[in-house]
Amino acid sequence: YLASLVWAGAKRRWGEELSDEVKERVQFELDTIRTMGFPGYFLIVHDYIRAAREECGVWVGPGRGSAAGSAVAYALGITNVDPIKYDLLFERFLNPDRISMPDIDVDFDDAGRELVLDYVTRKYGADHVAHIVTFGQMAAKSAIKDVGRVMGYPLGDTNKLANFVPDTPKITLSKARKESPDLEAAFNSEDPVVHKLMERAERLEGSIRQPGVHACGVIISRDPLIETLPVMPTPDKAGSKKTDAEDKGDKLLTTQYDGHFVEPVGLLKMDFLGLKTLTVEKECVKLLGPNNPRVPEAIRGEDGFLNPDKIPDDDRETYELFGRGETTGLFQFESDGMKKHLMALQPERLTDLVAMNALYRPGPMAYIPDFIDRKQGRKEVVYDHPEMEPRLKDTYGITVYQEQVMLLSRDLAGFTRGESDKLRKAMGKKLMDIMAELKEKFVKGCLANPKFRIGEWESEEKARELIEKIWKDWEAFASYAFNKSHSVCYAWIAYQTGYLKAHYPDAFMAALMTADMRWTDRLAIEIAECKKMGLKVLGPDINQSYGDFGIVGEENTITK
Repeated sequence: YLASLVWAGAKRRWGEELSDEVKERVQFELDTIRTMGFPGYFLIVHDYIRAAREECGVWVGPGRGSAAGSAVAYALGITNVDPIKYDLLFERFLNPDRISMPDIDVDFDDAGRELVLDYVTRKYGADHVAHIVTFGQMAAKSAIKDVGRVMGYPLGDTNKLANFVPDTPKITLSKARKESPDLEAAFNSEDPVVHKLMERAERLEGSIRQPGVHACGVIISRDPLIETLPVMPTPDKAGSKKTDAEDKGDKLLTTQYDGHFVEPVGLLKMDFLGLKTLTVEKECVKLLGPNNPRVPEAIRGEDGFLNPDKIPDDDRETYELFGRGETTGLFQFESDGMKKHLMALQPERLTDLVAMNALYRPGPMAYIPDFIDRKQGRKEVVYDHPEMEPRLKDTYGITVYQEQVMLLSRDLAGFTRGESDKLRKAMGKKLMDIMAELKEKFVKGCLANPKFRIGEWESEEKARELIEKIWKDWEAFASYAFNKSHSVCYAWIAYQTGYLKAHYPDAFMAALMTADMRWTDRLAIEIAECKKMGLKVLGPDINQSYGDFGIVGEENTITK
C-alpha cells in the first residue's frame, strides 16, 4: 500500500515519465523502509498530514530536520521540498547501518496543532494516544526560593539570596559559589537560618520538582496504553488561559514515563509542533481573500486563495528585500547580525538563504565573511579537486553542510551510503577510533579512483598530500557542518514570508501583528516597521476596528 501511494505521488511530483535517478532513489528508499519495518510509520504520518490539510484546514510546514531528505516523504506529501533538486540525502534520515526509529517532526499552524491531535485521538482512540511527561527539576535559583518559602523566610530576602546566583545557563550552586562572592558569603553566614536555607537548597538542587508536558511529543500506541506503561491525567499548565475549544489536545492522558523510556518499551513517538510563522502566512492569505486581483492567477489555488507553495523561487523583489535587510518578522532572518550579513551578501537565489541559515550559528559564523567575499567576487572560488565542484558550487567552494561531506566521500573515495553517514556522525561527534578507521578507507578509495589521479595529482605523493588536506579541512569544519535538509526547509519558509512581505506588505504586517497581539514589546517593533515601510497603522475605531488587525479602506492602511 505504501509503495502504491509513493509511486502515484512520485508521478505527481516529478511528472509521468520518471527519470532513472528518481526511480532508483525511490526504490532504494522503499526497500530500506520495508527492510527496517517502518512502512506503518510512514502511513500514519502521511494520514494525519493529509487529514490536517484536507479535513481540518490546517497549514503544514514544508518539513524540518533530516526527514526532508526522503524522496518517499516528498512523494507522500509529508514534506514539501524536493530532496533530489537540493542534494538532500535519505541516509541522513534513515539507513540500515544505523538502526533507529525514524523521527519526522511536523510543523502545524499554532491553532491547527490541537485540531490534528484531536483527529489522531478520534482515529486511534483516546486510550491509544497520550502526551509525554517531563519532569521539572529544582534548578539553583528555584531551590533557594522553594526552601525559603517552606522555611517561612521573608520573600524579599529569599529573592535577594536567589539573585546572587549568576544567570548562566545550567548553572549549579557549587559552580555559582565560585563565581559569586555574595553567594559564598550566604553559605557561610553567621545567621543560622540563612546558613540552613542555603545548605538545604544545595542538597535539594536537581530533585524532581513537578511533572510537566513535553512541548510537542505525542505517543500513538497499537494497544491500549495501560497495557504498556502507566498513564495519568495531563498536568495543568501553570497560567494557562486557553478556552475549552483551544484545550482539546489537553484532554489527552499523559505517560508517566518520560521521553527516554517510551521508545525503548516499544511505543511510537510523534512530534507535533506549532509554528507561529505558518499562522502568520495563513492569516495573511485570509486577509487577501479569494480571487484578489493583486494575486497573480499562477500562484492561486483551486479555491482562489494565494497558495504559498506555488510562489516562484526566483522572485527578484523578494531577494532585494532580503538584500536591504528588511527582514523584521521573517522567520529566522530578523536578528540585527543576520540583517547586516544579508546586506553584505545580496542574496540572489534560494541556496544563498539556505547557506546563511546554516552559517549563522556559533562556530561557523566565522566563515560568513569568506562566504560573502567569494559570492561578491572579491575572493576567488577555488576547489581542491575538480571533482568537488558540483557539490560545493552552491556554497562557493566552502563546505557548509554535512550532506556535502557525505556526497564527496562517495564521489572521491567510493564510500557507500551507510559509510558516508557513519563518517558524518564520527566527524560531528569527534569519535576518534571510527575516524581513524574511515580515514584509512578514504585514502585507499581516493587512490583507487581513476578520476582522482588526474593532471598535477598524477603522482601518488601529490595525491596523498591533497587527500590529507581535504581530510583535515573536513575535520576542522565537520563539527560545525549543518543539516542541509533542515536548512533548506526553514530557508524556504523564510523566503515565502519574504515574498508575502515584499508583495503584500499591508496584509503581511497585519497578520504578523495579530499573531503577536499579546506581546506589546513585539507590537511596538512591528508598528515601527510599518511606518518605515510607509504603511499607516490606525488607532482603535468603533466604526472600523476588527477583533484582529486587518486592512481597511485603501491599500497600505492597517487597523485593529
